[in-house]
Amino acid sequence: MDSSATHTRIALVGAGFGGLGAAIRLRRAGYRDFLVFDRGSDVGGTWRDNTYPGCACDVPSHLYSLSFAPNPDWSRSFSPQPEIWAYLRRVADGHGVRPHLRLEHEVRAAAWDDTRRVWRLDTSRGSYTAEVLVAAGGPLTEPSVPDLPGLADFRGEVFHSARWRHDLDLTGRRVAVVGTGASAIQFVPRIAPGVAQLTLLQRTPAWVLPRRDRPITGFERAVYRHVPGAQKLARAAVYWARELQGTAFLRPALMRFGQAMARRHLRRSIPDPALRAKLTPAYTMGCKRVLLSNDYYPALNRDNVEVVTEAISRVTPTGVVTADGREHPVDTIIFGTGFHVTDLPMARAIRGADGRTLAEHWDGSMYAYRGATVTGFPNLFLLLGPNTGLGHNSVVFMIEAQLDYLLGALRHLDRTGAPIEPTARAQRVYNDELDRRMRGTVWTSGGCRSWYLDGTGRNSTLWPGYTWSYWLRTRRFDAAAYRSVGATAGRS
Repeated sequence: MDSSATHTRIALVGAGFGGLGAAIRLRRAGYRDFLVFDRGSDVGGTWRDNTYPGCACDVPSHLYSLSFAPNPDWSRSFSPQPEIWAYLRRVADGHGVRPHLRLEHEVRAAAWDDTRRVWRLDTSRGSYTAEVLVAAGGPLTEPSVPDLPGLADFRGEVFHSARWRHDLDLTGRRVAVVGTGASAIQFVPRIAPGVAQLTLLQRTPAWVLPRRDRPITGFERAVYRHVPGAQKLARAAVYWARELQGTAFLRPALMRFGQAMARRHLRRSIPDPALRAKLTPAYTMGCKRVLLSNDYYPALNRDNVEVVTEAISRVTPTGVVTADGREHPVDTIIFGTGFHVTDLPMARAIRGADGRTLAEHWDGSMYAYRGATVTGFPNLFLLLGPNTGLGHNSVVFMIEAQLDYLLGALRHLDRTGAPIEPTARAQRVYNDELDRRMRGTVWTSGGCRSWYLDGTGRNSTLWPGYTWSYWLRTRRFDAAAYRSVGATAGRS
């Protein structure tokens, strides 16, 4: 073993829900020889990094948490970002994870050493080796900023919502917001009252439903703390309600009921028919992410807010020019343009047995076996990998299903002592099945172009079914779908 590198049996990259959940499950299963790397100064992942005004979850609190680390003290039915981040910090503290953390350790590269049968990690704080690599960085990690002509010459302030400038007072400023997705509909209502002018540059309108949010009473919290099973029951009720809603994503004709609710919400919120027309989608609900908000539409009624639907043609030193030739004078540009989801930067940093990166293997379209392992990458496990995202339920459920699968794989490795990877046939058959099941869903037939689709037009991000069906496929490790890549060189 390379004496200059620190060795650990299991290296986990990312300290959000996936990395922390994996660390807790590893400890409970008796594993102690593992490290959790994260580039941040604390745990939390996307809930540490996204601190824009109004940031909150659009999955109910009792479901957007780890089942084995319940929190009876959520203050609202939909948790705000500070509470979720605080929850994750408490989880790390209360479950013995802190000693395993290597914070401010950015993993710059990871390469499989086929001679030693280990992963070699290059981090910002030194080199490490590991027998098993768990990539838990998640898809909402790297902000996506469009390459707009002239942006570099803009003389004002520019930032992405995931890197919010809390040092910048927006009061009285002329602000352009690019994008109208899940982040923008949360921060626009918060900043609109204070800015001089807000120009909202919308490419495609979203379907917006009312947000059924309310405070959770002190009595309810007391019940969750003291009555065994009460919170589990609440969680189960939310889960199955969400699964029922998922039927419409698989059978788009049923979306007409949701669309009727959204149109009614729009009519009640936007009295101006011209503005209402701008905000009415021309695709089937669910094709793009369905958004929840009670205050987004009212914010757009303000005199100092303008919704612009023409495409951006270029940025000038003092404003934004749209395709109709009009220049919108602004001194601040905020991008609410999402993340690199189908072109994960992580994929360019991980090299497999043949020396090629994940990105080179994927060649524009992500794929994996069970969304967790990839042919040619021994002992690599992905959390929230390809086709494990959701449009209707909590991804934390998917993470927990993958953790069961990971622990089954580790027990298999304990018995055999040899690195494993899925066979090419198992991976191909699995992904062919996913593509067949994706046909006819709202994501492929809804008439929109969303971030769910990669550059080839394939939906490589979402699970095309109910979450319980994914759980059934991952509750046991299916060793028959894997091949050994040789004996290990021993542990140290």
